[in-house]
Amino acid sequence: MRAGSRVAVVSPASAAKAELVERGVDALRAFGYEAVVMPSALKRGPLYYAGTAEERVADLHAAFADRSIEGILCTRGGWGSAELLPLLDRELVRANPKVFVGYSDHTSLHAWFWNECGMRTFYAPMVAADWSNPAGVDVATWRSAVEGSGEWRVGAEDGMRVLREGNAEGRLLGGCLSIVAEGLGTPWALRIGEPCVLFVEDIGTKPYQWDRMLQHLKFAGLMEKVTGVVIGDMSANVEASEIGLVEAACLHALRDFDGPVAMGLRSGHVSAGNRSLPLGAWVRMDGDVLMGVED
Repeated sequence: MRAGSRVAVVSPASAAKAELVERGVDALRAFGYEAVVMPSALKRGPLYYAGTAEERVADLHAAFADRSIEGILCTRGGWGSAELLPLLDRELVRANPKVFVGYSDHTSLHAWFWNECGMRTFYAPMVAADWSNPAGVDVATWRSAVEGSGEWRVGAEDGMRVLREGNAEGRLLGGCLSIVAEGLGTPWALRIGEPCVLFVEDIGTKPYQWDRMLQHLKFAGLMEKVTGVVIGDMSANVEASEIGLVEAACLHALRDFDGPVAMGLRSGHVSAGNRSLPLGAWVRMDGDVLMGVED
């Protein structure tokens, strides 16, 4: 995807505020993209959804089928993406791989695209949640990850700090921890078949919940091929006074994991400067540095 690309704006989960979508679309157009709002992207209902599951998946399928569309950007997360998993057309997506951008609840879609299609996707700023905010998008990582212009790299300047020293390599996979955990035991659980650097972040999650869910990943066997763990920024989860406790809780849950652990990467549920991550890319982790490498 590059400047001038035609991009589809979709709402696979919860309803977005029209004014935030409009503001985000304006920002995308100013950035150089031709943004096209899909038919159900601004729908409200039933319940908290942006249309029925059938309407939401129809938007996704239409975006994948349209050869003029190079990227698909979600408006916001919330809840609802998992409802689409049984309805997705694997052959259509495999035949028309595209840039797909979203985070939070869309972790289930990232996992499906990887499991079923081996498609790389982007845990990156969304239209209403981030592009609508003048300070919402970290441009450097958007350009390097999503547009592929230059080396993708994040480090201490992006919030990462070392909790356990070490080096690791593998596919960068993961997303919102609660969604990864809730997928376990279903046909759509994230499948990790080769070395993996696991990235996890969340919102409104207390230290004991981080401990519980990370141990759940271990008990379910998801950590068997994980070589390194990167945990996101905690500002949407705990007060600054509890950072030490959540660090200790995560290290406790990962006490039998012998790879490197870092925390603080500002990607996903952050208030500004959302960093873009290339899920499915081969990466190298060296202390507080995470970078893409050729594979």
